[in-house]
Amino acid sequence: MPLPRIAVIGTGGTISSVGRDTLDVTRYVELRRIFTVDELLARIPEAGRFADVVPVPYKALPSMALGPVEWLDLARFVHDLVARDPSIDGIVITHGTATLEETAYFLNLALKVTVPVVIVGAQRPATGLSTDGPMNIVDAVRVAGAPHARGLGVLVVLNDEIFAARDVTKTSGTRLQTFRSPDWGALGHVDADRVAIYRTPTRRRAPDAGFDVSAHTTLPRVDIALAYAGADATAIDAFVQAGAAGIVSAGFPPGFPTAQQLAGFEAARAKGVVIVQSHRAGTGRVTPIDFMRVADCVLADDLTPQKARILLMLGLTQTREPRELQALFDAC
Repeated sequence: MPLPRIAVIGTGGTISSVGRDTLDVTRYVELRRIFTVDELLARIPEAGRFADVVPVPYKALPSMALGPVEWLDLARFVHDLVARDPSIDGIVITHGTATLEETAYFLNLALKVTVPVVIVGAQRPATGLSTDGPMNIVDAVRVAGAPHARGLGVLVVLNDEIFAARDVTKTSGTRLQTFRSPDWGALGHVDADRVAIYRTPTRRRAPDAGFDVSAHTTLPRVDIALAYAGADATAIDAFVQAGAAGIVSAGFPPGFPTAQQLAGFEAARAKGVVIVQSHRAGTGRVTPIDFMRVADCVLADDLTPQKARILLMLGLTQTREPRELQALFDAC
């Protein structure tokens, strides 16, 4: 039986980074040296036991440099790659962990390819002692080549665990087990004998999420206003002045701003800015309680503020009507 053909797109990040020596697992970022995807895969011949691995150069960037413009470009790149080479059975994208979950969720909503797409990163650089990158890449290649990974949307694979892009978040700065899905857990594991998947996401996901960004080079501006003791409306006013089409309120759990922030949100809403109410806890739904909320704000469900921002940016390409946007948040 032929091996699956898996394209590995390299975007940089810790997984591709070069340190000063094998014990440099933190200051390597200062060197700004990145292995190309060809160089990186040449260090991991074991991946070839599971797939015909095709390195695909993209851009070597720290994940902090990736944002909406780069997401749109990456989506086009993936679509073009699959269109050019229909023999590809799956795609792996190497990525820095700082914004990995955001890129993954955007692609989960924007991609229309049917092959599995897996985002993978690492907590230690490629040259670090006991780096996690090589095994993560092997695991990601195995998942991308697994027939039962189709239809699950964009997946995130690190530390032998498989996560849905919508649910996963980074929970630690340096620990290897940083990526977690606090409410719902992993979809499965990459074990020595097989890729074991135990559950399927129910929310809308690639390739059928319903968003078409093919004609877009930018997305509507959406900002996040964090609630903290004594917070006022200064940031909210600045976001409106800067041209925000929407603002996500990262409120106190279970989803409230301060009184001064609320006044700022109400003033922003009066100017046509869409407000989405999330909270800063990182787990748990925002429920429909009117206290301390803008009258027609959209509720973020259990999305983190950073993911609520992505869904709102995409939603605003279709509508500015709060009820219609709420339907998207209830479905995606």
